[in-house]
Amino acid sequence: MTENISVNLNGKVALITGSTSGIGLETARLLAKNGADVALHGFGRAEEIRRLVDEIGHETGRKVLHFSHDLADMLQASLLVDDVTAAFGKIDILVNNAGVQHVADIEAFPDAEWDRLIAVNLTAGFRTIKAVWPQMKSRRWGRIINTASTLALAAEPRKAAYVASKHGVLGLTREIALEGARFGITCNAICPAWVLTPLVAQQVEAKAATLGKSFQETAEIEFLTDMPTRRFVDPAEVGAAVLFLSSDLARSITGIALPVDGGSLTV
Repeated sequence: MTENISVNLNGKVALITGSTSGIGLETARLLAKNGADVALHGFGRAEEIRRLVDEIGHETGRKVLHFSHDLADMLQASLLVDDVTAAFGKIDILVNNAGVQHVADIEAFPDAEWDRLIAVNLTAGFRTIKAVWPQMKSRRWGRIINTASTLALAAEPRKAAYVASKHGVLGLTREIALEGARFGITCNAICPAWVLTPLVAQQVEAKAATLGKSFQETAEIEFLTDMPTRRFVDPAEVGAAVLFLSSDLARSITGIALPVDGGSLTV
């Protein structure tokens, strides 16, 4: 049996939502470097996205296209799968990575922000999974990886919608793992702690300006206190976990919540 196990993704097509920056972008790079054709998804400046598409395609020799569907719209989430399938012929690997955040005390938390976070962080994943399911089931092979968070397993003040949505992502992951087990479809969740994405870097810089401290000092006293490694997770480290779970090496791993957290859940 071992001769059929490899990390080679040649012939596979991967859709990664929220992949024009941060974790999603590094995941797309790694999957393409390991043989997958890649559908990038997300927002950004048109010229920067064109550069990313050309760069990844040139470096890897893989087919790379970009899609900009708004995942806050349930119909658009389903249409994303349809449009990617039309462009590539299929989807073998679905990475539900797109996510948004809003921070506020519960009594001041806007209803509209609750709806937006639940739509993008949770409902969009349900819709993309439902849309891709028939083709994965018919081929009896599929990999679904959902980006959750350590906050799928814990909580943090002033993040009601984010925490609720990520707990929901983990529940959805476990349910899909059960339903896909007989059809060669695995479904797993990645649970990162603080990852140094552009968005997080902006948060650190803003806090540093308020405190009058350096970026590193602010990171250590405000963001990394619960991480034994005392460093941010690199986006490529999360991408490497997704790569593993996308491969035949992980074909018997399904329904798990994999922390990529610098040991923070052990504290």
